[in-house]
Amino acid sequence: MVETNFWCMKKVLIIAGLLIGSFAVVQKSEAQVRVGVNINIGDQPAWRAPGYDYVEYYYLPDIESYYYVPRHQFVYLSNGRWVFSASLPSRYRGYDLYSGYKVVVNRPNAYRYYEQDRVRYTKRNDFGNGHDNGRHRGWNKNKRGRH
Repeated sequence: MVETNFWCMKKVLIIAGLLIGSFAVVQKSEAQVRVGVNINIGDQPAWRAPGYDYVEYYYLPDIESYYYVPRHQFVYLSNGRWVFSASLPSRYRGYDLYSGYKVVVNRPNAYRYYEQDRVRYTKRNDFGNGHDNGRHRGWNKNKRGRH
């Protein structure tokens, strides 16, 4: 009788161990799936570039500024220092974010690569062929505000 109870207890422990082990594997795989998927569609600004599930920064070459999506902040140089702000400075009040050129930049601290981005993206215009439709590079020619 003692031997029967021993084998029953051993079976229960083995089954319990297998259940706990399989639960741990399922939890680990679910965690890996959550970590591997980056989506911030709901955090994107209304003027976002379409077609992206995740954007960390937008580089705005026309005004040499960045927009940091997770914190909803513009990042721009002022007196040689990077400023993080909920809005652009007054010198850019005439700039139209909806029609302006935007570059998706998915790297940490994108503004630290400003010099490379500035060189890489400065020769762009609305149609890539020199055409000027009056809203050249986000600036409306009928509005004042470009410095």
